[in-house]
Amino acid sequence: MDQTPEDLTAVRGAFDDHLGLEMVEITAERVVARLVVTERHTQPYGLVHGGVYCAMAETVASFGAVLAIREMTGSDDAGSVGQSNHTDFLSSARGGVLTATATPVHVGRSVQLWRIGITDEDHRLVAESRVRMFNVGVERVTR
Repeated sequence: MDQTPEDLTAVRGAFDDHLGLEMVEITAERVVARLVVTERHTQPYGLVHGGVYCAMAETVASFGAVLAIREMTGSDDAGSVGQSNHTDFLSSARGGVLTATATPVHVGRSVQLWRIGITDEDHRLVAESRVRMFNVGVERVTR
């Protein structure tokens, strides 16, 4: 494989830039990203909008899933796209820094399942997600 986690960061989407997501660690076993909350991330009551948590979860799961399937197949053409995103909002946040940490639950031939915890500056779990990814760009994945 020729691509590195840094290469993946370089090709991230405009939405990630708009959100202000900073990738901290990217491996096939763990992805960590930080977000400094600003007024653009809040809903009318001043709380972080639920969509922000969903977007953070989808992004970190996507980075991990792409690396995982590329490691499994040995192909830089392999990829993974979001199939479902279930995010539970556990506590509210109004500002500060949020950290999303993704780890794989299952990396299979067709699908992957990733668990994401999102914490605030006090390491309090404010949201938890499960994101299912669908592997693409490979004819057949073998172990």
